[in-house]
Amino acid sequence: MFDVGQKVVCINDDFSATVRHIYKQLPLKDEVYTVRDVRIGRAQVTSGPGGMNDVSYLVLLAELHNPDDPYMHESSGEEMGFRSDRFAPLEEIENTEYAEAEMPFGTTH
Repeated sequence: MFDVGQKVVCINDDFSATVRHIYKQLPLKDEVYTVRDVRIGRAQVTSGPGGMNDVSYLVLLAELHNPDDPYMHESSGEEMGFRSDRFAPLEEIENTEYAEAEMPFGTTH
């Protein structure tokens, strides 16, 4: 899980048309962001079959700000977040790139 203030990189920016319509700002793949908050919430904006929806860790990013969740009660005032699995810790990505750069020419993982 991520900590507030931690740098993360977006690894999945494939969003549905519904999400692109509701959110004002979306993360872009390979861009670096700062975790502003971490919480538990719905894994999807809309409900799945039978009204069910999985629960997921969500992150809010310092660089992006979105409206309150339109599907929550008005008094909750919770900003829509992003599933944490759309991000990787920046250090993990940097270490992978470093390891690949150190590999002898012509070798693979």
